[in-house]
Amino acid sequence: MNIYLISDNIDTRVGLRLVGIDGVVVHNLEELKEKLNYVISSPNIAILLIAENLAKKFPDIIDEIKLTKKLPLIVEIPDRHGTGRQANFVSSYIREATGIKI
Repeated sequence: MNIYLISDNIDTRVGLRLVGIDGVVVHNLEELKEKLNYVISSPNIAILLIAENLAKKFPDIIDEIKLTKKLPLIVEIPDRHGTGRQANFVSSYIREATGIKI
């Protein structure tokens, strides 16, 4: 089982390629759909790393795959500019899910 990257940033692609993770850089919705179809149809790809920026631009497409497919596991990763999440996003997520403030 392999890991595959779909990013909108060449730096992320190059960095992960250095550690042996193959992937592509996409610039628009059509390219993203084409590469997602490739990943979904590939039996060897178990984990898809996708840039947070892409996941935020096209949440409906990403959410549909997450809800309807067992594989690949989709993991949103920040790029070199950092994450778009709040500093306390884990605590906020737990509070929303459980109602317990930690």
